[in-house]
Amino acid sequence: MTRKVCVVTGTRADYGCLRWLMEGIRQADGLELQIIATGMHLSPEFGLTYREIENDGFLIHRKVEMLLSSDTPSGIAKSMGLGMIGFADALEQLAPDLIVVLGDRFEIFAAAAAAMTARIPLVHLHGGETTEGAIDEAIRHAITKMAHLHCVAAEDYRRRVIQLGELPDRVFLVGGLGVDAIKRVPLLDKEALEAALDFKFGPRNLLVTFHPVTLEQSTAGEQLAELLQALESLEDTHLIFTMPNADTDGRVLIGMIEDFVKRHPRARAYPSLGQVRYLSCLQFVDAVVGNSSSGLAEVPSFRKGTINIGDRQRGRLKAASVIDCAPERQAIQQALKTLYSHEFQSALPGTRNPYGEGGASEKIIKILQEYPLGDLLKKPFYNLPG
Repeated sequence: MTRKVCVVTGTRADYGCLRWLMEGIRQADGLELQIIATGMHLSPEFGLTYREIENDGFLIHRKVEMLLSSDTPSGIAKSMGLGMIGFADALEQLAPDLIVVLGDRFEIFAAAAAAMTARIPLVHLHGGETTEGAIDEAIRHAITKMAHLHCVAAEDYRRRVIQLGELPDRVFLVGGLGVDAIKRVPLLDKEALEAALDFKFGPRNLLVTFHPVTLEQSTAGEQLAELLQALESLEDTHLIFTMPNADTDGRVLIGMIEDFVKRHPRARAYPSLGQVRYLSCLQFVDAVVGNSSSGLAEVPSFRKGTINIGDRQRGRLKAASVIDCAPERQAIQQALKTLYSHEFQSALPGTRNPYGEGGASEKIIKILQEYPLGDLLKKPFYNLPG
């Protein structure tokens, strides 16, 4: 009997990780792919990135509009409510046998909550991770408790999901999905990438992505100002900015980046690079700077440095290529100095990515095909021995 598997995607970032899993589900025996696009994918402000999904040849079965034109705490909470209403209708219409969600964002929480009340088994990807500076931390663990099967990226994360009371035989170590994309995406050469971006690489190049630290009150603008001051002092350095997500205070950061780019001809900003351009950039930049999870999960596979600023990603596993620093100008400048030091650069070829070497999609597809569905909904709480 064919299983209908509904994949929910809300941002450019999660789609980049999910794309090859979606392709595998579409081609797999006994599985039928359904796709729901929501959140930032449907927003003109964030680049209408649902078009990238369609350009890759996928049919989007439902679009759930939920983003309000507000990045206040109240606006985000109201967006979650709209999302639950939209997902309730979409899931009733599609009637999937399994729902697949990735990560920890408020859009995904809305989908998971709607799936739980609809009594549809939920498969959660990248659970067990920690990001102590963001509301994503609590959302991720809440989704773990609503989910029925868990596919995690590292052994530390597998143990943490079990610690949350999930049955060990429902928690699978598969590795990081972002590494799969790196292995599969045909990357652009420098000339083609420069043409695609309308950007010229210089003697030194940095890719900058900075998101609000959502568990801190009104620090987003102050922290980005410190980062921009540090970048201002660099010479012969070209900068590629990707805009922040639709988080609390995100629009403050967007305005600051736009102002900075207007004043610096060697800098460019993009609402969304898309997966091919983003991964292609990682070939040619010296490092990723900011507080994006990609700096920890994908960049180490390119043997490139990451400057991880502040607490947003605090608690995640990190390769030796990650330089942590405080969100202060002098600390960021010192991190940049370390990045370009001979000692640090000479160690980069030996970098090992703690999120594995690829193959996560194939492992997940096998689980989707084979795991018995009959008793999934009633979950006993697993108590740790002793």
